[in-house]
Amino acid sequence: MKIVADRDIPFLRGILEPYADVVYLPGAAISARDAADADALIVRTRTRCDRTLLEGSRVRFIGTATIGFDHIDRTYCDAHGIAVETAAGCNARGVLQWVAAVLAFAARREGWSPEEKTLGVVGVGHVGSLVAGYARRWGFRVLCCDPPRQREASSGDTGYAPGDPLSPAGFVPAERIAEEADIVTFHVPLTRTGADTTFHMADSGFLARMKSGALLLNSSRGEVVDGEALREALIRDEGLPAEERLRCAIDTWEHEPAIDRALLRRALLATPHIAGYSRQGKANAASMIVRALARRYGFPLSDWYPSAEVTPCAARPIGWEELLGTIGDRFDIGAQSRALKSAPQEFEAMRDHYRYREEYF
Repeated sequence: MKIVADRDIPFLRGILEPYADVVYLPGAAISARDAADADALIVRTRTRCDRTLLEGSRVRFIGTATIGFDHIDRTYCDAHGIAVETAAGCNARGVLQWVAAVLAFAARREGWSPEEKTLGVVGVGHVGSLVAGYARRWGFRVLCCDPPRQREASSGDTGYAPGDPLSPAGFVPAERIAEEADIVTFHVPLTRTGADTTFHMADSGFLARMKSGALLLNSSRGEVVDGEALREALIRDEGLPAEERLRCAIDTWEHEPAIDRALLRRALLATPHIAGYSRQGKANAASMIVRALARRYGFPLSDWYPSAEVTPCAARPIGWEELLGTIGDRFDIGAQSRALKSAPQEFEAMRDHYRYREEYF
């Protein structure tokens, strides 16, 4: 069989070659001609998997080493018998630590402690549930919004303990998040249709509802936040006292890599879509896709993990003071932000050549 794989997926080379002909290509350059005689594709977000790429090919498996899948036309794949596997949750702790770095940076800069703040978490899946759990330990009041999970939790006996913020009674609407949260962080997939669409979820109306001096974080998908509306809101607030201005920390941007330079300049913190770029997250992603491929085609790799190169993170609690004292050495988010602001044209290069962080909690 033949596999076409994104050449920049770490840890993959040499693993599948004993069982298949593997061709490595730049993700953005994988074409219909490349896919035509391939049985499987292993991709990242740079490869748009739709009719244009897949029609007439013999592809029957697509594995994406990412948590997001909006680059894959699931409707087309379902209709043509193409199995799709994602690496959902692979980089959850990496994103958690990006959020932690933002919170620590803002707290040091502005002189507040978690007990003074309400944190709103929009989307409480793999990442959002981790963020909510750690934030409660640090002392934040936490509000959670996730309509699909709220409906699921309300549909039967889910085993939630009384008072669990993820119980049916613990969820709140997005409007309440906007109105009550001092900090709002988004951890949702990008969906453009249906009752729970997340496209431009943070639109001009949501931004107008946000508290004075609130901080918005986006490390989910760029289009979840209306970038033009956010830029205009930041410009509108420039005449206010500093403590009353809307602020933002952005990792995922609309129109990447051609990001909005005016929005970039006004962001408190800006990073080039690397929130989940930890060594463990990348190892998890490769492992999850290889295992899924092995299950489908009978390769003896059902428990493969690049353990010779990566030590899995031992999840542990970490206190707020320990976080403040350690996160800067692990992830200097201020330096990363200054680098992107000084050279936004290097967005893709910074992302492609990023030195993966080590997870430590």
